Amino acid sequence: MVQAVDRAVRILELCADGPADINTIAGSLDVHRTTALRIIQSLEAGGLLKRDAQNRFRIGYGLHALATRSAEDVDLRSIVHPHLLKLAADTGFAVHCAVPIDDRIVSLDLVEPPYSIRLPLRIGGNVVIHTAGVAKAILAHLDAFEADRILDNATWEKFTERTITRREEMQLTLSKVLTRGWAYDDGEFEDISNCIAAPFFDHNGRVLGAFSLTCFKAQTPLNVLEGAVARLQDEMRELSLQFGYDASSRQRAS
Repeated sequence: MVQAVDRAVRILELCADGPADINTIAGSLDVHRTTALRIIQSLEAGGLLKRDAQNRFRIGYGLHALATRSAEDVDLRSIVHPHLLKLAADTGFAVHCAVPIDDRIVSLDLVEPPYSIRLPLRIGGNVVIHTAGVAKAILAHLDAFEADRILDNATWEKFTERTITRREEMQLTLSKVLTRGWAYDDGEFEDISNCIAAPFFDHNGRVLGAFSLTCFKAQTPLNVLEGAVARLQDEMRELSLQFGYDASSRQRAS
């Protein structure tokens, strides 16, 4: 048993350096291909290895999930920040990340590239539940109990003519967000700005938070900003995979 564990660790170390085929792995262990394959199959079953199109083996998302399973051990901001930087560089828009904490939705991180809009928020502060795109993206993917607990704290204050001021209207909006997969704020907090937002998930398929891209309405109206939805969702998929997410885990959580 100890020998099998030792070999499994050596396989993971080898594949961590890059994809390896069965011959390379067996040669590294100095064992027959059949022996190596039995260990590999066990690691695959646990999600620790995955097979690519060239029949080589790579580190699996399950290994990332093990590394991030305990929320206390994860510096979430350090993980999401590179993704904010990438989106800001690619789009030129302000990029904001928010996460649900108990009965609030809180700003976790923000990147505002040169010449982008400056957002009226504070890292660690609460977002405006009934206007923020990130809030809608998160609320739509939370279970009903958690969403209701957060919505109980909404003020429904009217900031602009587009502000959602009734819970019933918000529920309808969230249903559309869930179906569509992304949310928006079309001048609902400030007339001058709009945003699109999309969620990211953990290894259990639970929503961890959301990113938004925000810009000046006069420069980029919502119908134009929607062209960046695919780019935003691609980045959210990459971030979710980093937390061990897969589609089946989301289905189990729903």
